[in-house]
Amino acid sequence: MTGQPGWWGPALDEDQRDLQRMIDAFTEAHEPVIYDDADAVAGLVAELASLGVWTLGTAEQSGGGGADKPMTSVVFERLGRSWPSLGWASVQAHAAVDVLGGDERFTDLVGRLHEGTAAVAVVDESSTHVRIMRDGDELTGTVDRVDAAAERPHLLVLGTEGTAVLVDPEALTPTPLRRTGFGGALTRALEVDAGAGAWQEITGVDVTAARTRLRSGAATVAAGLAGAAAEAAHAYAADRKQFGDALTAIPTVRLSLLAQTTRAAVAVTAALGAQGEVQVLAALREACDGAIDVAASALQSHGGYGYLTEYSAERRLRDAVSLRAAADPGGAALASARALVGFPPVPSALRKDAS
Repeated sequence: MTGQPGWWGPALDEDQRDLQRMIDAFTEAHEPVIYDDADAVAGLVAELASLGVWTLGTAEQSGGGGADKPMTSVVFERLGRSWPSLGWASVQAHAAVDVLGGDERFTDLVGRLHEGTAAVAVVDESSTHVRIMRDGDELTGTVDRVDAAAERPHLLVLGTEGTAVLVDPEALTPTPLRRTGFGGALTRALEVDAGAGAWQEITGVDVTAARTRLRSGAATVAAGLAGAAAEAAHAYAADRKQFGDALTAIPTVRLSLLAQTTRAAVAVTAALGAQGEVQVLAALREACDGAIDVAASALQSHGGYGYLTEYSAERRLRDAVSLRAAADPGGAALASARALVGFPPVPSALRKDAS
C-alpha cells in the first residue's frame, strides 16, 4: 500500500487524506446498505452536498468546489466503496454541471444540483441504452435505463456534434426496472415525449469532455468497489481460522488475495491517470470488468459466508454487475473505435437539421 489505509492508488497529499477521512467517517456513521427508498436516498444526497463533496470537482464559477481530478477522484472512489449507486449519481451531477453551468437558462437547476435537491440523468446519444429522435420541435424516444438516485430526474442527452439536449422531468414517463444490485439508484426506463418548451437545446458543448468525465468517474467508482471487496476478503481471511490457523496461512489463499488487490490497484491507478478518449475507455472497461472479477473472487474467499448479507460480499458483486450495465462501456466502445481509426462521429439525431 501507499501509506493510506484502504487506498490502492497513487500517494495522497494531506488535503486528499483529510477528505478521505471525512468521507470515511460519514459513511461509517450511516447504514452501509441502502434501498430504493426515495426519501432516504434524497436525505443521503443532501447530506453529502452539505459536506461540499457532491459536486466538489465542478467549476467555482458555476458554484462548485473547483477541485482537481485527484481530489475529486477521492470522492468517487470512497463512494464506490460504500454506495456505488451514489458514486455514479455524483459523477452524473458533475457532468451535468460541466454542461449546464455556463448557461444562464439553467442557473436554478445547477444551484439545486449543488444542494443535492435536484438530479440529472446524463446519457450518451451513442449509448446502446438510448434511442431518441428529433422531428422539428418534437423529441421522442426511449432510454432503456437511467440510474440517477432520484425518482424524477431531468434527462441530459449528450449528442455527437457539440450538441446536447435537456429534457424536463414532466416530459419523461419513468418505469421502475429490476436490476441485479445498485440499491439507491432508483433505476428507471424512460419514455421521452417532449414537445416545444419541454426540452432545451444546448449548442457549443464540449461533449468529449463531458463523456470523459462520465467514463473516468465511473471507472473510479468501480475501482473503489473493487478495493473494498478485496479488503473485506483480506479481513475475513485473516480472522477466519481453519486447521488451527488463519486462512491467510494457506499459500493459495494469499495468492488469491494478492490477485484481488492487484486488480483493484491497477483499476484505481488507471482511472486516475487516463487521458484521452481511448485511454479513458480502457480504464473504464478494466475497472468495470475488474470490479466484477474481484467481487466474485472476494465472495469465494468468504466461502459459504459470502452469501450472507451481513458480510456484504454478495452485495458488492451484484453492485459491480449493475454498475457496468449503467456505465455501458460496450456502447462507449463503439464511438471510441471510430475515433481510434480516424472516422468522424456518427451524425447526431439531436440537431435541428437532423430532421
